[in-house]
Amino acid sequence: MQRFRSGLTKALGTACLLSTALSTFQIAHAETASASSQGSAEQPRAHNSAGHPVLRTKSIQPSPLLVKPAPTPSHLAGVQPSDTTENRFFPASFHDWLTQSTMTGDWGGYRTWLTEKGINIGGHFLQDSAGNPMGGKAKTVRYADEFGLNIDLDLKRLTGWNLGLFHFLSTARQGLGIGAKLPALDSPQQIFGSGETVRLTRLSWEMPWNRYVSTEVGEINTENDFEQSSMYWGMSQYCQFESNAICGMPQSVAMNSGYGYYPTAHPGAWVKFYPAGNNHYLIQFGAYSVDPTIANTHNGWKMNLHGATGTYVPFQLGWHQGGKDDYSGPLQTNIKIGGYWDSSQVKNAYGQLGTFGVPTEYLISAPVQQVRGRFGGWFQFDRMLERDKADPNRGTSFFGSFTWGDPRTAIAPYFITWGITRKGTFKDRPNDTISLGMKMLWVNPKLTIWARQMQAAGATGLYKPSEEHAIELNYGWRPTPWLVIRPGAQYIMHPGGTNRYKNALLMDFETGITF
Repeated sequence: MQRFRSGLTKALGTACLLSTALSTFQIAHAETASASSQGSAEQPRAHNSAGHPVLRTKSIQPSPLLVKPAPTPSHLAGVQPSDTTENRFFPASFHDWLTQSTMTGDWGGYRTWLTEKGINIGGHFLQDSAGNPMGGKAKTVRYADEFGLNIDLDLKRLTGWNLGLFHFLSTARQGLGIGAKLPALDSPQQIFGSGETVRLTRLSWEMPWNRYVSTEVGEINTENDFEQSSMYWGMSQYCQFESNAICGMPQSVAMNSGYGYYPTAHPGAWVKFYPAGNNHYLIQFGAYSVDPTIANTHNGWKMNLHGATGTYVPFQLGWHQGGKDDYSGPLQTNIKIGGYWDSSQVKNAYGQLGTFGVPTEYLISAPVQQVRGRFGGWFQFDRMLERDKADPNRGTSFFGSFTWGDPRTAIAPYFITWGITRKGTFKDRPNDTISLGMKMLWVNPKLTIWARQMQAAGATGLYKPSEEHAIELNYGWRPTPWLVIRPGAQYIMHPGGTNRYKNALLMDFETGITF
């Protein structure tokens, strides 16, 4: 326990020091949706299109430089923000620094000037710390972080020609993950994984042809386009949680297929159709290269098809209802139904038995075979449950999802997530959040039956794969528009998907900064 406390203190101290020191590191992150709204005036532009792309880093806060600002929070009513950041590089006071929209401000007016020219530069820093004082294989503490730099170009503003949008995003990850130590089938830290390295995350051309059709092609990831989170109050709804099982998509779709998850980039393209000429209805198709090697550290900037095993072809139908923003009008509701076909040749479900610590001498008896092609589908629902009448900055939202995978190959063919977020906690905290969420993962029953038969035959040291469920509760403290500090806890039942280890309690600490 002493070792755990020492490690946790070290991780939290490092996180706080990094959060403070980053004021000199001028990189930022801009949401694709925000940049897209700078394009064609005829493109569906409501803030929450049923298929609008979002990035998981929008769990921090939207940049008012790029999106329409929300009403003034009640605790700032009557306070006039300083305009000193418009003509100088450093704020005139500590209050000005805390109330400006990004940590690095307007760069003496150059940031606004660039945006008006069609050049949006942004960035983010995220850190996830987690430690388990009880349960799991061993008590340990782990820290991981991510820096991101993105540039979005509005080619119409730059050239005068309606040529769409150009996107560039690079991320750098460092640190260690606690999932392997617990163990856990889903990483409890949403920004750990995909090779701790500097990598290309997006390099693409997006074109809103008219109010009925929009396309994108280039190096992209499926997570930004399919089975993605909706946006509430300018924030990714799924990424109000540190668990990667929920943020930034239901994790099983990546476990069961060649789905391209953030921050990896795959050669791909999508097309979206808006039959009614607005964002109320969506029909969407895509195609992405399946390449398991892209997640390797040395392939951070891989931009070719060498090593590809097949093509991931998803489709999605969407329905959206809501006002022009989350502060007025009808309450937002979204429904998405989708599915995919992955043409890769992979091992069947029995090829995944090593994930559950099955001794090597028993693996040779498993009926492992090669299967060509795998498929699956999903259903997503989310809704703003209520908006406070006394203060429209406060409200409550809910989401739920069900993901199904090919029973021949899926390690987790049945996967459910749900969550509820309350924005506006105490009297003077209209932008803080309290979030409660859960993931429910059932292991492929074929593996359960096989393990049960092996146990009946006298196998020892073999634990039956069954399920892994987890619940998370956290508090999102937003002392400034550009900073979120999110302490929380996760309780993981059947860590590793078996009964080998006791249920684990994790203490979380997440920090997010928009530069």
